[in-house]
Amino acid sequence: MFVDRVEIDLRAGRGGNGCVSFRREKYVPRGGPDGGDGGDGASIILEAREGVNSLAQFANRKFWRAPNGAPGQGSGCNGRAARDLKLYVPPGTAVIDAKQHFVIKDLLKPGDSVVVARGGKRGRGNASFKSAQNQAPRESTPGEEGESRLVILELKSIADVGLLGMPNAGKSTLLSRISAARPEIANYPFTTKHPNIGIVHPTPDTSFAVADIPGLIEGASEGVGLGHEFLRHVERAGLLVHLVEPAPSDGSDPVLNYQTIRHELESYSPELAKRDEIVVVSKCELPGAEPVRDALAEATQREVRLISAVTGQGLPELIQRIARRLAELAAAAPATAAPDASTEAAGRITAPAGDRSPKPRRLPPHLTGLTAKLSDERQPRDFDEAGQ
Repeated sequence: MFVDRVEIDLRAGRGGNGCVSFRREKYVPRGGPDGGDGGDGASIILEAREGVNSLAQFANRKFWRAPNGAPGQGSGCNGRAARDLKLYVPPGTAVIDAKQHFVIKDLLKPGDSVVVARGGKRGRGNASFKSAQNQAPRESTPGEEGESRLVILELKSIADVGLLGMPNAGKSTLLSRISAARPEIANYPFTTKHPNIGIVHPTPDTSFAVADIPGLIEGASEGVGLGHEFLRHVERAGLLVHLVEPAPSDGSDPVLNYQTIRHELESYSPELAKRDEIVVVSKCELPGAEPVRDALAEATQREVRLISAVTGQGLPELIQRIARRLAELAAAAPATAAPDASTEAAGRITAPAGDRSPKPRRLPPHLTGLTAKLSDERQPRDFDEAGQ
């Protein structure tokens, strides 16, 4: 089951109470206070981890509670602090406050983490209150309550390229031809029920990720159909590939279908609609594909490509065009500015591995300094005072 949005209730652990105790032993008069402090409560930490690709573990469990700290005891024994509760989420998960609706943190890379609910502080025992004026304190403090928070986890897949188009436009078939992904393919609309990610290798040293989302229809930005639930998965994509079917099964106009999808993109996110786009006419083996290509080129005033996932026509050229465009986006990003969604993925995946300069190798101590010239043939006695 693919889950990309859940709402969960998190409650951190409570701190342990302080202890009120006095030392009472035979032959030890006036032992004094020896009540220990309690232990800190556990915090709840969300961490992005490689290999986790869904939020399914949170689908059937909505309440997560961290353990409490142990109370203090006599003889100066402090309570044990509780171990933090760490929950793993897929990279690309946005942690959102459900009440105030602001993003707490965007966990983009594996290893990114955030303390969502902080554990309560420990209570103090009466031993910590003793002084010259108060030699027998009978006071202690209880442990503090842990934080409680209602959060929304929203998964936004990290992909370099997003495939858009009407239902049954050939997005899943294209993904299966250019990558090792195996999405469900059928000759009816809305075959794709959840996003699919595929890795494409234009050369042995470079690669980029492609996200296929369910088909969009008119009104998708207002909740019609399935696509509006998954448009978030292409928000991080630096490049959009828009597939247009030349002969839709419902008899609609291909050019009008393209304009409908563009309108839905602008309604959902104006920033997403400004991303670079490659317009492609799929299923070019069908008659009438070239006139549709010419009509789209005239309406959009840009280059429109013809491809066929069945015969393979135009696929190598499309892959190379995508790779070049991603490289241009990565090169155009200013080095000093923080990377945004359109340039971070491009620079992250398309950079060849050979461009990374290796770290200088650290030599062991016997190969550096005064002993570097010593060997079985050259002993210390063979060197003069100058080290020659």
